Amino acid sequence: MKSSTSQSGFTLIELLLYVGIASIMLLVTSLFLSTLLQSRIKNQTIAEVEQQGLQVMQIVTQTARNAAEINTPAQGVSAASLSLNTYTPGNNPTVFDLASGAIRIKEGTGAVVALTNSRVTASVLIFQNLSRASTPGTIRIQFTLTHVNPDGRNEYSFAKTFTSSATLRQP
Repeated sequence: MKSSTSQSGFTLIELLLYVGIASIMLLVTSLFLSTLLQSRIKNQTIAEVEQQGLQVMQIVTQTARNAAEINTPAQGVSAASLSLNTYTPGNNPTVFDLASGAIRIKEGTGAVVALTNSRVTASVLIFQNLSRASTPGTIRIQFTLTHVNPDGRNEYSFAKTFTSSATLRQP
């Protein structure tokens, strides 16, 4: 007489194999998601610096193009601030400078307004007067923006130097 013993279920080796495969898949998925999150944060950091840098540059160059004259820096000189006279007497002088890591503008007797926010730090703000005699006036603008990174994490680390120039338009 033959007895048939049928066993159902998993052996210990099969169970260990399934758990091992599931663990590897979970580890790969979590590493992928972590890398994806770091990439997203890095892209946001770059976008923040780029956006603020382009916005500041646009404001400075547009104001310079619409100015009547450059007060400081003098011809052929570089300075950390730019003073312009505009065609609107109430805005004279319009001054751009750097203080406490922020690029600022002050128009006439108005309040000082920061052009950058607390998520970036501005440094190395240089205005160079490239004007020549009997020309409307040309100013070169250069500054560096660095994303604020208090924890020193790589995905929040980004800096960029912006450079442009503007020539005053004649009325």
